Amino acid sequence: MSSTSIDLSAHTPMMQQFLAMKAEHPNHLLFYRMGDFYELFFDDAVKASKLLEITLTARGKSGGNPIPMAGIPHHAADNYLARLVKLGESVAICEQVGDPATSKGPVERKVVRVITPGTLVDEALMEESSENLLMAIVEVNHLLGLAILDVASGRFETTECDNQAQLLAEIERLKPAELLIPDNPVWFENLPENLQKRPGLVKYPAWHFDLKACKLRLTQHFKTQDLSAYGCEQSPAMTSAAGAVMHYAQSMLQNGLSHVFSLHHYRTTDTVILDAISRRNLEIDSNLQGGAAHTLAEILDKTSTPMGGRLLKRWLNQPLRNTHKINQRLDAIEDILALNTLDDFKTHLKPVGDIERILSRVALYSARPRDLLHLGRTLNQLPDLTQQLAAQNSDLLQQLALRLSIYPELADLLSRAICENPPMLMRDGGVIAEGFDAELDELRNLKNQAGEFLLKLEAQEKERTGISTLKVGYNRVHGYYIEVSKLQSEQVPAEYIRRQTLKGAERYIIPELKTFEDKVLSAGEKSLAREKWLYQNLLETINEHLLALQTTASALAETDVLVNLAYQAEALNLTRPQLQTEPGIHIQQGRHLTVEALSKAPFIPNDAIFNAQRQLQIITGPNMGGKSTFMRQTALIVLMGLMGSFVPAESATLGDIDRIFTRIGASDDLTSGRSTFMVEMTETANILHHATPNSLILMDEVGRGTSTFDGLALAWAIAEHLAKNIQGFCLFATHYFELTTLADSLENTINIHLDALEHNDKIVFMHQVQEGPASQSYGLQVAALAGVPQSVITQAKQVLYTLENQTVANQIPTIEKVASQSSVLNTSPQYDMFALPDPKLEKLHQALKDINPDELTPKMALDALYQLKTLLSDT
Repeated sequence: MSSTSIDLSAHTPMMQQFLAMKAEHPNHLLFYRMGDFYELFFDDAVKASKLLEITLTARGKSGGNPIPMAGIPHHAADNYLARLVKLGESVAICEQVGDPATSKGPVERKVVRVITPGTLVDEALMEESSENLLMAIVEVNHLLGLAILDVASGRFETTECDNQAQLLAEIERLKPAELLIPDNPVWFENLPENLQKRPGLVKYPAWHFDLKACKLRLTQHFKTQDLSAYGCEQSPAMTSAAGAVMHYAQSMLQNGLSHVFSLHHYRTTDTVILDAISRRNLEIDSNLQGGAAHTLAEILDKTSTPMGGRLLKRWLNQPLRNTHKINQRLDAIEDILALNTLDDFKTHLKPVGDIERILSRVALYSARPRDLLHLGRTLNQLPDLTQQLAAQNSDLLQQLALRLSIYPELADLLSRAICENPPMLMRDGGVIAEGFDAELDELRNLKNQAGEFLLKLEAQEKERTGISTLKVGYNRVHGYYIEVSKLQSEQVPAEYIRRQTLKGAERYIIPELKTFEDKVLSAGEKSLAREKWLYQNLLETINEHLLALQTTASALAETDVLVNLAYQAEALNLTRPQLQTEPGIHIQQGRHLTVEALSKAPFIPNDAIFNAQRQLQIITGPNMGGKSTFMRQTALIVLMGLMGSFVPAESATLGDIDRIFTRIGASDDLTSGRSTFMVEMTETANILHHATPNSLILMDEVGRGTSTFDGLALAWAIAEHLAKNIQGFCLFATHYFELTTLADSLENTINIHLDALEHNDKIVFMHQVQEGPASQSYGLQVAALAGVPQSVITQAKQVLYTLENQTVANQIPTIEKVASQSSVLNTSPQYDMFALPDPKLEKLHQALKDINPDELTPKMALDALYQLKTLLSDT
């Protein structure tokens, strides 16, 4: 039953209150606080019971039908909220804000927070290793504005995209938890289908993207006259996106977001662009199954802090094109290794907390006691870290020393204020350390002295009354009492006032105990109130240093990443890459880190060299021979080098790279009704439209999704277009051996192959890249290696024998082309398809192979072709 179309007058005042609030939050599950529980009603209850696997019950009736109800304990809310957020749900938290003792009718309640996937700040609801981003996109004047806000750190960025391909690439790079778009049906229908169905997509009212309103919202937040300092003044699209994302976050958090101090504008052209498909294929921080295992990020990440781990992923996903910045990072890594300060850095970074997120919770006044404990411990590490960074030679490390700052007074305050092992929450007290506040200590002493007083009172009353069973006790319902057994109750003095009767005992109160009770309970309440007041003052004091502390957090994260990269350079045997202005790539003895880590056998390194004569490289060789590994490792080495890391190679020299494209593997896109071949061609079209002479392009088995001749024709045309028109750096893996002839007609094209050896129908993969084309594909041998039954392999050999004989007649057009290109007649792979058992054909095959190309004339080639046609007509 829906709660949106119900007659309120038919309900109790409490249910009327719930329905009124639900009407204000129709798209969120409403957690309605009732005592120690959050309750959900109507459709919310039904939905939550399924998602959380909790009991669905009923409360009262609506229209004669029971009202569905489900509830969760208040103290366990974080666990349930984390599960809901991971499922993409948003939750409105409705708390009691009125005093039950003075309320007439339902206690006043208010939605104090709306928890959405993109506006999380609570530690319990987030993954520490991943960013939690809120993004907004809007189109203005045919330009796409994009804004990203990380509420948990205060990072606020915006950029502009010229087309949807750029936009999709940024969305894949940033992976926002929540994505806002204007609630405009026409605009929505023009979005790519996969974006329309994306989890976390929110259609936000279009007026929140209004340019004038957004500009006013941003200038008021930053307290500026205009937005010229933030790089988006001249871009209506960026301004609208930034204003909308700010409004949404402020509305959901019910907070002004004072920790968001600035808006940074970046250009996608400043970094190496990788589209969504390339990111997935390279498994940078997410594997092909969507997990984090066996990715480059997992191999490289040995950072000491969560904020360092998140920054490392950002760097990996955003390689730079600025040579100066790259070299600054490389200099810093080299400096740390040269001065042998790695262990000292690791020691000082180990106690550092995730202060990037802690500071955001401080700004939102939602920081927990242990947040302040970790902040204090981090501040205590800053003097040693600052001194160590300042002693380094690299410019970047010295700049980081200046950005760190030290806060001796604040560090001392937190060290004195927070106890060694504080509770999780402030509400129960016990957070402020003993000796920090005299008034709090006095109130606590009153409470702590209760045990001593009660023992003394019990002994005193036993002696005075002579009642041996008398004892003094306490419970939360009745407070303090004197208990006497029923057998001795006749002996109690007249001043004893009966408080409670039990089956075997009577409980009493006396004036002295009542006075003590009032004093102790009052002290407990005053103690907790005093502690909360002191805690609030601590948050206010920290907030006075918030901007400087955020700068420190950023510097700590960057230091952590650089130290981590230095550590991995040593641990993984990495080398500093050299950068050059001339186009090209020269990698000697390159390795694939992930494959190397997972393989039990020694990894075989390989060279990858690109220059003006080696732009298109046709790769042939057997399946499982290592073609895909070689292609991916080349891209990952380039990516690591350009993000400012040492690389897995004996040496590497890298020119300017603007984009990395991959077309590796494909599967049917069933949701869109697209076949494997359609997916393959769509990806290929994207490369052909956007690749440049500075792009690195990986193409694997293009054309295999269709018939042999169609596939060959497409692969040939695509390879030729890449070589002649784009002239980027391309590794083109194929099983179409005919493509190897391109190397003879195109000056910038070469053949390379992955080597394998065959012995007694067995195959051994050498995983070694060699110059020239492969001699055969070893398809049947690989099938045998995979466990295909021997009877099937034998039958396949017979079919292959028949097909090869039948195919010769169909190859005459190809042979005619060969005849017109005499220089290829001595290339043995070209004639392997004619190596048939027929004696006449074998004889001709040998004759053709023996012709010296330097002595070959067109007439000789045509004569050979005529002989071959004659022989074919006889067979």
